[in-house]
Amino acid sequence: MANIKDVAKLAGLSVGTVSRVLNNRGYISDETRKKVHDAMRELNYVPNELAKSIFRQYTRTIGVMVPFVTHPYFGMIVQYLEYYASKMNYKIILCNSYFERDKELEYFRMLQGYKVDGIILCSRSMDIRNEIQEGPPIVSIDRILSDRIPYVSSDNYQGGSLATEHLIQKGCRKVAHICGSPSLHMTANQRSSAFEETCRKNGIESIVVSTNEDQFSSLSYYDNIQKLFQKHPDVDGIFASSDIIAAQVIQVAAKAGRHIPEDLKLVGFDDVNIAALTAPPLTTVHQPIKQLCKYAFELLLDEIKGEIVPMCTILPVSFVQRDST
Repeated sequence: MANIKDVAKLAGLSVGTVSRVLNNRGYISDETRKKVHDAMRELNYVPNELAKSIFRQYTRTIGVMVPFVTHPYFGMIVQYLEYYASKMNYKIILCNSYFERDKELEYFRMLQGYKVDGIILCSRSMDIRNEIQEGPPIVSIDRILSDRIPYVSSDNYQGGSLATEHLIQKGCRKVAHICGSPSLHMTANQRSSAFEETCRKNGIESIVVSTNEDQFSSLSYYDNIQKLFQKHPDVDGIFASSDIIAAQVIQVAAKAGRHIPEDLKLVGFDDVNIAALTAPPLTTVHQPIKQLCKYAFELLLDEIKGEIVPMCTILPVSFVQRDST
């Protein structure tokens, strides 16, 4: 069986030069590259998947970067992206960044080095924008990274309006919204904008409770919810920006003697699996997560083919009423 030394000998080049061609590193002339490829073909030398990709010009792998794979929303993102990748005979390289800027940058550079065909980012860091101007095609989910990076998102403003209008229709007169950190500049911030505008149009007293990045990573919002109940004991409706937050509202409300939905009506967002398992089951805004992943993957494939793709794809949400309202 031929090895890299045989390829180098036949091509009349050093082993180091052949290695650089295989790894696509450093300057390599077209003539040198052709010599290596011709020698590999003549010797039927295919040492690994990377060598195969040189002939095909792609690796059939994509990188997927999420902040927390343990978060129910991102867990579903990964599940569906892998599903669509597998259907198209692709593999994914999963990067779990833990909300750490340096780790996101490290993973992004690693994916570039692995010569993935493309990357789907659910990144939380804006710093990565400086690293993605060149490299493999990229599609973002729920994040506007630059005017050159296509992104796919649910209609968060529509979802915020549906949730708030439902609480008002159910008779709530003092409503609170528990949201993520505004500093993250996520498309999800539009849920808060819709909440405030809908309350203002209807003359409803409103409260916005912001959480931070540490709480997002720990999935713990108890302190915020307890403080809300202590400061505003007469609040009669809550719109939580995720089902995780809403599930914890149910727990804190039970300890405080607040009955849902009799004393307090509650709406979540996402419609992840936990929404149907709480007691009472959670009224929520359904994000089409499977469709988000399908569109993101199809956009990435179009980019890989060199096709022009839309910079913004917004999918409609729907409302799921259960027993918490």
